[in-house]
Amino acid sequence: MIDCGRRLVTAAVGVLVFAAAAAAGPLQDDLSARRARLIERLGPNALAVFWSAEPKVYSLDTDYEFRQDSDMLYLTGIAQEGAILVLMPGNRTQKEILFVREPNPRREHWNGHGLTKEEATAQSGIKKVYFAGEFESFVTAMFNRRPYGLRRSEITDEYDTFFDAVGANRAALALRLGARPAPSEPLTPVYEFAARARDRFVNVTFVDTLPMIADLRQIKTPYEQTLLEKSAIISGQAHMAGMAAAAPGKFEYQVEAAIEQVYLANGAMSWGYPSIVGSGPNATILHYSESSRQMQAGELLLVDAAANYQGYTVDITRTYPVSGTFTEAQKDLHRLVLAAQEAGMQAAKIGGKTADIEKAAEAVVKPGLLKLGLITDAAGEQFRTWYTHGICHWIGMDVHDVGDYQKPLVAGMAFTIEPGIYVRPQALDNLEDTPENRTFKEKVASAVEKYKGMGVRIEDSFLLTSNGLKRLSETTPRTIEEIERYLKTSRAPAPTASR
Repeated sequence: MIDCGRRLVTAAVGVLVFAAAAAAGPLQDDLSARRARLIERLGPNALAVFWSAEPKVYSLDTDYEFRQDSDMLYLTGIAQEGAILVLMPGNRTQKEILFVREPNPRREHWNGHGLTKEEATAQSGIKKVYFAGEFESFVTAMFNRRPYGLRRSEITDEYDTFFDAVGANRAALALRLGARPAPSEPLTPVYEFAARARDRFVNVTFVDTLPMIADLRQIKTPYEQTLLEKSAIISGQAHMAGMAAAAPGKFEYQVEAAIEQVYLANGAMSWGYPSIVGSGPNATILHYSESSRQMQAGELLLVDAAANYQGYTVDITRTYPVSGTFTEAQKDLHRLVLAAQEAGMQAAKIGGKTADIEKAAEAVVKPGLLKLGLITDAAGEQFRTWYTHGICHWIGMDVHDVGDYQKPLVAGMAFTIEPGIYVRPQALDNLEDTPENRTFKEKVASAVEKYKGMGVRIEDSFLLTSNGLKRLSETTPRTIEEIERYLKTSRAPAPTASR
């Protein structure tokens, strides 16, 4: 999926389901380790708060399917709305406190079962659980240095570190603040909470947890790596089902349906992002979403799709001929894009940066476009006319996952390499009317006519390991030979029964 700016995906991802097993298990152990690493970074004087995502309205009284906030899911594994996580690193024993919605038989009749305290503990591994209605009282008690939930006769030193920090004006309220809103912009719910807290809990320092948790999420744990691998396997099978379904006369939505059926049939409850299925000229639209066009013989079909498996998604794009065989012109573009990706893969090494991957691919694309006649100067920026987006982004809980692109690559990082060339004649219309550009248009006119309406993107998901680069999507046909061979076998007519 293209990382050429923030993509507004209004449709929420399907409900994430995690089995409520015993409080100890691979998932619970991993969740506990994630929280421990964040607690260490927060420091003893902090009280950190994380909220579940809010439901999103689809229309009138109908909501989108609920998709949990990624940070909340990362730290708790809780997929339902209405939960709140509080971390207090300075506490003696109860450093993790979870709040879940109170039981409500009427709500459960309409919307399904809500987690009990015991189920929330089993799912998250967090032992101390209150109901959500107690959250405000709890936080207020903490900043007033009053132990919560004790009888008058009971004494505890559980919160003494934080209480001492409050008394000495050293307490910190840690929230996922993110980008600062402009003075004229409305406050987000987190900023509204911070504003109210600032007015009531004086002399408190505010800390943004966004860079801390983004840094943690950037390095995938072994458990997370297994989920990404599973997402890649399911996504690869889905792509192959789409390849088998594509044919002249069929519609893009039929390919999309074949892909997404594989997700559900294999335990991935939704897509990781809305599928892009673009045929013919639609393959040159980076975020094409309609899937409504009828495919024609001789065209290319570009498919960008991947499954959300237990909250994790890879990102895979394949481009292949609707008729089953590439034309020579289509092969020209496909070979160039594949060569660019291979160059990027060679540059993806521990200690390097994603910028090295970008530069390695560009070093292949520029002379390649010059050879095809689509540019006249490989030294400048002409190549950007047809090569329009960055080719690396992090993957994980979000298809464009959080992370710092300035950091050196280390083992455990997961990312895409996705070069693409899109020959849209309209791109020439966007050029400034100068003598140089008029000359450029004249010289590339015949090549543009040859390749017009063709879009080719090849995208794979990778995990960087101590042993090198691992292509998670390796089972999905990628080269011209692999694609044509698979299309030939997958679309073969059923044998006629002998009499």
